[in-house]
Amino acid sequence: MQSVESQANGSTTKTPRAAHSLDSLGRLRTSELEPIYRAGKAPAHFRVLDGHPRGRMLAVRKIEDSPLGDRLRRFSAARVFPWGGKSFSALTQNTGTGINRVHLFGRHQLFPFHTLLGPSRIDGKETLILDYDLTDNPGLIRKIHDEIREVSPGLFLGPAMWKAQAGEALVLWFALDTNEQAVGIGQH
Repeated sequence: MQSVESQANGSTTKTPRAAHSLDSLGRLRTSELEPIYRAGKAPAHFRVLDGHPRGRMLAVRKIEDSPLGDRLRRFSAARVFPWGGKSFSALTQNTGTGINRVHLFGRHQLFPFHTLLGPSRIDGKETLILDYDLTDNPGLIRKIHDEIREVSPGLFLGPAMWKAQAGEALVLWFALDTNEQAVGIGQH
């Protein structure tokens, strides 16, 4: 964590400052996001995610260096981007439920998931897994594997992967900021 120096009454103090934000992560490439994720930690208690954290798609693998990737990166930072984040509700210390907030032709809660601790598909270390393999989801959504770790206070980073026969394939990186809560369910 970085710190910011401030002066009060002639003395200098250091105040912790988050090392990352949605904006700073949004400027990074896939190759830069992965080491940050690897250094992150699974939450000790799932209640830290309770609520409606703002989300952002960060980098889409294979197109991030193209003009389309640049436009998509800028669009994903706009308040009109169709994905607003995820909403979470802890059931126990290490299980919970959640749903995606989608803003397409209105505001919707789509694609529920269960949360649990398990080994990451990236490095095998403990992570919070978002399991979409639920009967309420269409077949394509059930093939998504998301996982997240806290990389700065209240800021979670994760890969979105596609479950293929050969294993999970990285599609994109996303982040959730619990410091920026939506005003209500289905809102940014």
